Amino acid sequence: MVRKITNGPVRNKERTKANLINSVGKILEMNGFSGLSAARVALEAGVDRRLIYDYFGGLEGLVRSYLEYKDYWKINPDDVADLIENAGQDSGKALAYGVLEDQFDSLSGNEEMRRIITWGLSERSAALKELDLKRERTGEQVLLEVFDKHFDPGDKNFRAMYALLMGGVYYLTLHANMQENPFCGIDIRQPAGQQEIKKALRQLLDLIYQ
Repeated sequence: MVRKITNGPVRNKERTKANLINSVGKILEMNGFSGLSAARVALEAGVDRRLIYDYFGGLEGLVRSYLEYKDYWKINPDDVADLIENAGQDSGKALAYGVLEDQFDSLSGNEEMRRIITWGLSERSAALKELDLKRERTGEQVLLEVFDKHFDPGDKNFRAMYALLMGGVYYLTLHANMQENPFCGIDIRQPAGQQEIKKALRQLLDLIYQ
């Protein structure tokens, strides 16, 4: 029987990279983005600061890898063709709801993701801008091939309506966990309140698709 190799240059490198990425998350939780520095991350990870530059090209590259690893909207560009084909069965209605629900659940249950979103709204960041544009490019393919084909020509601007729904999900989840107060009498921190929001999202999409 061949013994499984648990060490070696490649495996140790991957462990160190994962350790550095996780250390970014720990620092964000404790000190926010203002506490990020190459020296602080290296100290938290217990490694030489030089490895951040060797493996990621610097702190910005490390932050970019962290954001890509933590991104809640993981639609692989290689899967877009299949996604478009499957979405065509109902003109994208199930896909539209699924993305909203995934976004809502990810932001409701993940403090780390809420910090990232808040950072993106309050500060300029090349890494966050790059990640946002990457999502936008992938989403554009789906919008063109699925939703535009269904709604154009017509008097409904699906893109504008969907932007309002997605923006609402962002705000509601951030507000609920930052202020810890109900919004319009709905406590989104509670399962019952979350179900009401999801029900409303379905109803609104039903109206859009009528």
